[in-house]
Amino acid sequence: MRANQPTAVAREVLGHPRALPYLFATEMWERFSYYGMRSLLVLYMLKHLLDPERMAQVWGLAAFKQALEVVFGPLAAQPFASQIYGFYAGLVYLTPIAGGLLADRVFGQRRMVLAGAALMAVGHFMMAFEPLFLFALGVLILGNGAFKPNISTQVGALYAQGDPRRDRAFSIFYVGINLGAFLTPFICGTLGELYGWHYGFAAAGVGMTLSLVIYLFATPYLPPDAFAKRDASPPLDAQSWRAIIALLILFLPVSLFWATYEQQGNTITLWADQQTDRHIDLLLLAFDIPVTWFQSFNPLMIFVFTPFILALWRRQGAREPSTVTKLAIGCLLNAASWLVMYAAATDTGGGQASWLWLLGFFAVLTVGEIYLSPTSLSLVTKVAPTSLLSMLMGVWLATSFAGNFLAGYLGTLWSSMTHGSFFLLLAALSGAAGLVIALLTRPLRDVLKG
Repeated sequence: MRANQPTAVAREVLGHPRALPYLFATEMWERFSYYGMRSLLVLYMLKHLLDPERMAQVWGLAAFKQALEVVFGPLAAQPFASQIYGFYAGLVYLTPIAGGLLADRVFGQRRMVLAGAALMAVGHFMMAFEPLFLFALGVLILGNGAFKPNISTQVGALYAQGDPRRDRAFSIFYVGINLGAFLTPFICGTLGELYGWHYGFAAAGVGMTLSLVIYLFATPYLPPDAFAKRDASPPLDAQSWRAIIALLILFLPVSLFWATYEQQGNTITLWADQQTDRHIDLLLLAFDIPVTWFQSFNPLMIFVFTPFILALWRRQGAREPSTVTKLAIGCLLNAASWLVMYAAATDTGGGQASWLWLLGFFAVLTVGEIYLSPTSLSLVTKVAPTSLLSMLMGVWLATSFAGNFLAGYLGTLWSSMTHGSFFLLLAALSGAAGLVIALLTRPLRDVLKG
């Protein structure tokens, strides 16, 4: 059974619990570190680390490549980099299942967030040392598993069951995520591309350290860990089991959304590097846009578009789409964004495309993300049984594990398909996911209310 009252301190800031701004800032700097490292990862591997002489210095990398080649066949540098990216980005979202379970059953959300933040800070600084590359990724994966499900769960715990501010709170929280993601290419990306890869990774470590410090200051205002509520909870009733099954049904189509969405850190980075005319001439200012700066388009648009979309939902009133309908709309808009890239690939005829095509792509992709990602987090906190909330948040975040793992495999096709065909494939996968969710809307309406 879900609690009927919020557990957080009642003091409010701008109509929301006082803890929300602290969690906003904590997540902002954590995402700064994550996306800073991600914006550099593929370029770092292709332009530096996967040089044969350097590869030999990285502990375990040759053995890892041999293991992948047993399954996928010989891997050139680009497919190998794509597979590493997919494994890393995928496992980042698998470990939250264990992190959520440990929070629910053993340590509580607060201690897991603190442990995760500390591990990730260490992992980012380890990235500055080439021989530790794979071990650094492993530490980052474990840290994210402890941090990610429990910070999101704490946002949901600030609001009573049925509180209409919950969806909006997660959208505000999502702006924090994307503010960090927006800033990081200009800092970590610029340092990495222009001054040395390790400076970029170290900057990500500084961001994660700031996240940890802010969370420590937030402690007096956070909702308490749910041990008392969990111990008092009765066995799961039929409605709770139906909600869990419904979330699992939605797992596959949402995973397909993330499989296509996550190409922006992989093959879209390569498109920006190799197939995009990045020159800007603004009268007194002329320069080439650094490749990593394109990673700022999406988060910038998140916090520009979010207020307008929230206003649209409020204006729709009773006609506001249900949460499940929003998931379907998000997938279909994601499919449309890849049709923009298909148009870019066919329009150029193999030459370089204007950077404005990427601007249009990110605009459509971003609106789809706003419809799907924060509302899906809100959905889990609405319907998941309290005794399993953190674990089920981890299970839901594992949609990104499945999606990123598939994204890594899809990225290996970049070198063997025409770019137009590749973008059409991504559009088809996301479009199919949207249609499946749309067909499930009516059957799941009574189970997943909201």
